[in-house]
Amino acid sequence: MYWIALLPSHDDERIAWGWRALQFTPRVAQVDEALLLEASASLRLWGGRKALLAKLVQDTRPLGPVRWAQARTALTALGLLRLQLRGEPPPARSPNDLPIDLLTAAREHAPTLERIGCRSWGALRDLPRAGVARRFGAPLLEALDAAFGAKDERYSWLQLTEEFDMKFELLCLATTAPELMEAARHLLTQLQVWLQARHRGVLALELEWTLDLRRLNGVRLPSHEQLMVRTAQPTQDIAHLRRLLSEHLSRASLSAPANHLRLRTLETTAWGGASKSLLPEDNVKGERLHQLVERLSVRLGEGSVVVAKQQADHRPERMQQWLPARTAGGQASAASADSLYPSWLLPRPLPLEVRNNVPCYGGPLRRLTRQYRVETGWWESGEPALRDYFIARSETAGLVWIYRERPMSQGLEQAAEFRWYLQGLYA
Repeated sequence: MYWIALLPSHDDERIAWGWRALQFTPRVAQVDEALLLEASASLRLWGGRKALLAKLVQDTRPLGPVRWAQARTALTALGLLRLQLRGEPPPARSPNDLPIDLLTAAREHAPTLERIGCRSWGALRDLPRAGVARRFGAPLLEALDAAFGAKDERYSWLQLTEEFDMKFELLCLATTAPELMEAARHLLTQLQVWLQARHRGVLALELEWTLDLRRLNGVRLPSHEQLMVRTAQPTQDIAHLRRLLSEHLSRASLSAPANHLRLRTLETTAWGGASKSLLPEDNVKGERLHQLVERLSVRLGEGSVVVAKQQADHRPERMQQWLPARTAGGQASAASADSLYPSWLLPRPLPLEVRNNVPCYGGPLRRLTRQYRVETGWWESGEPALRDYFIARSETAGLVWIYRERPMSQGLEQAAEFRWYLQGLYA
């Protein structure tokens, strides 16, 4: 058997450390103040004890550092960990020379045992078993046998929850939504550990805070308020979630001071890992495009950050529909345009003045290309779109994109009555 005892540097990280330990062995238990891991069955998988310890306790990000000890039994590892916290070196013979008060079952009897000269686990083991059982009870002998490996150790193993749902008590009342961010960072760290242990990516999560007041200025208040955060793609990137949540909180308001915070996942999916390219230029550091879009959509409003969705229509102004980028997801696509289409399309076609049968825009326009005819929209109410497009040159505006509109009742011989419009400009 190979046991490791862990003691996180922060008490509120104990649950997250338990989730992290489950990535290395399924046999993890919380005993007293520490976490105990039995990893004998996982040693070959991780490359031996040294490699396992290196992965477990050296790079502990995003969690804080941890104290640890190892031994053949769980109670011995726990005793060595407690001795380490005292600042004392490990004994030459372990567990025989461990002080008696390091055994949890013997703590309440330590003063009596020390008065009879029994100050170590080995000395307690040498006492007559029948007398120890009568004087101190059978549980002490059972714990002693387990510490020396003479009896199997049984614990309630930790189970990884199916959904993430964690609460946090604020150190002081939060009066504004941005003040909740510090506690939210702590919960997001726990969420990252849970996602890594479950091999999941989060798509939606909910932040809920408990209001400290039930009434304010005579108005009855709800007991809780919530804020939902969604991502376009599943992610384990807590830095992005932190920025996204910070944008939401900067625009939220509290009806009353809050005293508790709760974070839970609403939607997760299987996580296939972050894709990496072999080309250095593809592995650009910093924020991804979809992450920037999500953050700007929260800051500026969904209607201010849009993407194009292709439409089945030949009219240039209807070839694409603009959708909010954060909710469009995979529907976004650029309309396939002709190579002669302009780089800038006007919001509405601009009627042009016609002089001597020549359209004018900053002076007479000189047509440079043959006509490009569009006849469509016949299925809609009203007249269909009958247009002849040209690229023309203006003395002041440069290259422009114009068209003439042909009513159905009008023939080519009535060119003087054509209506001309400016629809696009070339950069």
